[in-house]
Amino acid sequence: MSDSPENPDTPPWAGDDEADNAKPSATELEAAGQNSMFGDPEPAPAPALTPATEPAPEPAPAPSVEQPSVPATPAPEEPAAAQPYRVLARKYRPQTFSELIGQEPMVRTLGNAIERDRLAHAFLMTGVRGVGKTSTARLIAKALNCIGPDGQGGPTINSCGVCEPCVAIAEGRHIDVIEMDAASHTGVDDVREIIEAVRYSAVSARYKIYIIDEVHMLSRNAFNALLKTLEEPPAHVKFLFATTEVDKLPVTVLSRTQRFDLRRIPRDMLQDHFASICRKEGVEAEDEALAMIANAAEGSVRDGLSILDQAIAHADLDAGEAGTTVRAAKVRDMLGLADKGAQRRLFQHLLEGNPQGLLAAVDQQYALGVEPLALIRALMEFTHRIAVTQVGGGEADASTAEEREALGEWAQKLSPGQVHRLWQLLIKGHDEVRTAPDPLVAAQMALLRVLHAADMPDPGKLAKQLKDAALVGGIASGGTGGGGSNAAPSGGAPQALNWLELVERVDKSHLHNAMSLSTKLRMQVRVIELAPGKLVFAQPDGFEENIVPEIKQALLELTGERWDIQRTEGEGAPTLVEQDEALRRAQKQRLESHPMMEAVRTHFPDAQLVEPVEQVRGRKDWSRTG
Repeated sequence: MSDSPENPDTPPWAGDDEADNAKPSATELEAAGQNSMFGDPEPAPAPALTPATEPAPEPAPAPSVEQPSVPATPAPEEPAAAQPYRVLARKYRPQTFSELIGQEPMVRTLGNAIERDRLAHAFLMTGVRGVGKTSTARLIAKALNCIGPDGQGGPTINSCGVCEPCVAIAEGRHIDVIEMDAASHTGVDDVREIIEAVRYSAVSARYKIYIIDEVHMLSRNAFNALLKTLEEPPAHVKFLFATTEVDKLPVTVLSRTQRFDLRRIPRDMLQDHFASICRKEGVEAEDEALAMIANAAEGSVRDGLSILDQAIAHADLDAGEAGTTVRAAKVRDMLGLADKGAQRRLFQHLLEGNPQGLLAAVDQQYALGVEPLALIRALMEFTHRIAVTQVGGGEADASTAEEREALGEWAQKLSPGQVHRLWQLLIKGHDEVRTAPDPLVAAQMALLRVLHAADMPDPGKLAKQLKDAALVGGIASGGTGGGGSNAAPSGGAPQALNWLELVERVDKSHLHNAMSLSTKLRMQVRVIELAPGKLVFAQPDGFEENIVPEIKQALLELTGERWDIQRTEGEGAPTLVEQDEALRRAQKQRLESHPMMEAVRTHFPDAQLVEPVEQVRGRKDWSRTG
């Protein structure tokens, strides 16, 4: 600036202001730079403003009459249209405990604790994904800090949702409700910030609440640093933990919290919940489609809502004048599931032993996009439902009448043993398909194995067949346990049977020599005469020991009567050991001559019958190493 004689009345700084005003502002320079890079903005808004500004100098009130047309412009509607779409899982997140489904025991417990003023200082919510752990923590925060519509309320399980704390907590902006993700804040420094902050009272709420999600992700040192504060926090502080892996939490943390195990949501309840959401969204949905979505959710509300969101978007592609309809066929294609009718036909081929139809059905489903693992899992689900139907005895659990009829028919035709064997074969095939390099080939081979295994007898029937084959021809006519097929004329089978019972009674008695005496009776006594109070017997060759006194004393203690025991020379009935050996020889001879064994020897000439070796009672046979 300078003192110019041309403007003697103007202050020296006036010229500088005019010069500064003449320069472009920073906003104008930025706009010019943007225009040079991206081009000039469209001049469309300018003509719209010109008619409203040009008539301004005229005294006529015409422009003011046209002002009511301004609200008709779409400008006020732009914020609503600019709001991003919220997925169903966020849009329908429970805002009150009454909207939280499937967790009635926990809600009842919390309601009683709030009503009786017995609130714990730390809560732990655990469960699988998508059952409402974080939502429950936020609802507890609202319940504890709610002040009611009039601002005078106290803690309540039925939060109003309109007071400032409720609104702020629902929007995630309350200063006294701090939500932390332990997956990204795992260290001691993050916990130290909590420890330092809990000393200060709440700013505007009744309680200062810390919600720590996925708390199992905290490090061991972080848990140790939190223990003292968690055990004795200030009265104005509440801790709310949520985790899906409660087994990773230290026991010291579990003992300082009140634990709530959130349950999986039942399939029927999920289906009803999804149906109500479809009605709110103005979407039609088939019951079978909702049942498939609920089944695929596996008890998780969030997973089910994500699938439902995808199904609605998938249905919108084919929406006509009738509106959006979620159909079962679309959901089946979207989830990669096999058609229920095709599943039943495949299962029928499996039971009927039709390999051509089985392979054709597998190829058809694979061509339609059904994964082999999902196909095996569908057959396993059929098998499980058949078993449940057999146990329950009522109507099968199915979404359609055709499926219920088919399950009921199979439950009547198949025996429980066949169903369980089918399950074992399918679960083995499932593991093979999951790890195979070619899942389709593995699935085909696994199903063919199941098909051919249907012709094989189960182990129980096979053992019965072998037993019947061994006993054909009257081998078992001598009675169980070595009856008297070779008994002497004096006693025959009844004497052998009675003698066997008497020996078993001695064996099971509490005599000090019961085990050794019963062994002697089995090996050394050939019964000649057996009557109440009298026993006449002979001993086989090679046994010279006098066992008469020992037998007398034992029978006296057992029966309370004195027995007349006589040892003579002669031929009596075979001893019990000799009878068992004779029976085994006869059985072995019968098996050797059985047509089944002859067929085995034809294919395996060196095959031999191996008898199980029974260890000596009372001690282990240490002489055998294998």
